[in-house]
Amino acid sequence: MMGRWLDRRGAALLPWLLPAALLILWEAFSLAGVLGSQVLPAPSAVLTAAWQLGSSGQLLRHVVISTERALAGLLVGGSIGLAFGFLNGLSPAAARVTDTTLQMLRNVPHLALIPLVILWFGIDESAKLFLVALGVFFPIYLNTYHGVRTVDNDLVEMGRAYGLNGWEFFRQVILPGAFPSILVGLRYALGLMWLTLIVAETISSSSGIGYMTMNAREFLQTDVVVLGIVIYAMLGKLADSATRWLERRCLSWHPSFQVVRVAT
Repeated sequence: MMGRWLDRRGAALLPWLLPAALLILWEAFSLAGVLGSQVLPAPSAVLTAAWQLGSSGQLLRHVVISTERALAGLLVGGSIGLAFGFLNGLSPAAARVTDTTLQMLRNVPHLALIPLVILWFGIDESAKLFLVALGVFFPIYLNTYHGVRTVDNDLVEMGRAYGLNGWEFFRQVILPGAFPSILVGLRYALGLMWLTLIVAETISSSSGIGYMTMNAREFLQTDVVVLGIVIYAMLGKLADSATRWLERRCLSWHPSFQVVRVAT
């Protein structure tokens, strides 16, 4: 029993060994003077900056604002992507009408639209919401479309044989079959969500993590700039971990997500 517990603990800690080693090397090089404080401040200096901003309440405020923006864009863009994915996946006629146009738009870098988006929406929240929604739309659309089109034909025939039609057929056959692909799209979209938000906040914003880092750059506060980058990385990792947890919970029936237990 204790051996299995230690094995699980070791497996959970293993992915963090390399980041921990890099942090130790980073701190050592900073203390030795190899890395200047204006080039790359020590992790201890970044932690000090985090403590000071956290004590004043500024850090939490910027994190909450950025998270709200990211989730709002994900909700809007993800919902539209899901709708188009299911529509085109279930209806070849709809795919013939809309998919070519969507593929053409997909090849336009959405971050290249920032000057045009500013002209459309100004620099308020609508511009950031539009950019994030556009960034997450295509990964979710493509993977939903692919998932629906590649549902196992045997499952489809079995569903028809059991007399499933309409909503019941969609709920019991199409959605479970497409769900693994949809979650892959979600994981990819979460990365683009934070990437888009970083750029949007650093260009036109008066709050959020991106604004915090750009404001710190003006005052040569390199530790705060690095802190902002670390926070983005941690939020991205947290979002990815949440999606993987969702995979394990919702796809426990899937062979790829079943834990093989070896008798001892």
